[in-house]
Amino acid sequence: MPVHSAFSRRHALALAVASVVSMAAPAAWAQDSWPTKPITFVVPQNPGGANDVIARAVAQSLENSLGQPVIVENRAGANGNVGTGQVARSAPDGYTFLVTAQSAHTINPALYSRTGFDPIKDFTPVMQLAVAPYLLVVNPQFPATTFDELVAYAKANPYKVEYASAGNGTLNHLLGEMLKKQKGVEMLHVPYKGAAAAATDVVAGQLPVTFGSFPGVMPFVSSGKLRVLGVASDKPTPLAPEIPVLKDLAVTSWYGLFAPAGTPQPIIDKVYTEISRVLATPAMQERLKTLGAEPVQSNPQSFAASLPAELAHWKKVVDESGAKID
Repeated sequence: MPVHSAFSRRHALALAVASVVSMAAPAAWAQDSWPTKPITFVVPQNPGGANDVIARAVAQSLENSLGQPVIVENRAGANGNVGTGQVARSAPDGYTFLVTAQSAHTINPALYSRTGFDPIKDFTPVMQLAVAPYLLVVNPQFPATTFDELVAYAKANPYKVEYASAGNGTLNHLLGEMLKKQKGVEMLHVPYKGAAAAATDVVAGQLPVTFGSFPGVMPFVSSGKLRVLGVASDKPTPLAPEIPVLKDLAVTSWYGLFAPAGTPQPIIDKVYTEISRVLATPAMQERLKTLGAEPVQSNPQSFAASLPAELAHWKKVVDESGAKID
């Protein structure tokens, strides 16, 4: 082989390697130096709810560990679809994250014909932040002091027991549908515009029954304005271990963190590590407890693995309930 030919090939190979290295270097540098500017947590619900408060608590602690501001931006609309879609279309550069509730991410795709996002393809799961148990509560004047008594009363009085929800397709609506199907009872669903309005009317005696998140209804239980019949879980809640467990209605109502699909894995890993450290502190665990939420052990892999089955479960429940929003 001529000397000049061998030299040319070696020269071409060296140039190719240098080109690849030069292209990879900026990306690697960007990941190593991340973050270099403020980070945004998009919350697809209004300010003041449990999801918003959890996002702000985590953001404040994350600022201290990363050395950059973490801004919480509320983008409510269409039961969470507006803000979720915004993050799905954001650049996967590690500066935009979604902090959302389980219902918006796993129920909405079955409830709406168009959400503006794909819950799997458009996101990289980072971790679950916390779970909030749902309670079955009744007005104190209602003639049932246990779950079994409620079921017996509903069977003896078909279509006469009304239950309130936060709206069609919401988690407390679907829990009512699960109760009806699994126990073979006929109850009437009355949708409200929000969980607070539903709980308020049950307190007032306008309707006898509702499901509500722990932070939403437990203050009424503590004051004697509502009676709790059980927690929709497969195990007792550490927040109130004396409440009976309703295993047949077990749901996991989580608050989770997602990044746009394509966000570099080193950034995902760093965010997960930093937030895990924050969630493990006694101060944050106590803060979650005051919100009626429980810290949860989660990582990107386990969170991602749980989503397909959860989406399939809620699609089945929504389809059986007949709830649809177009």
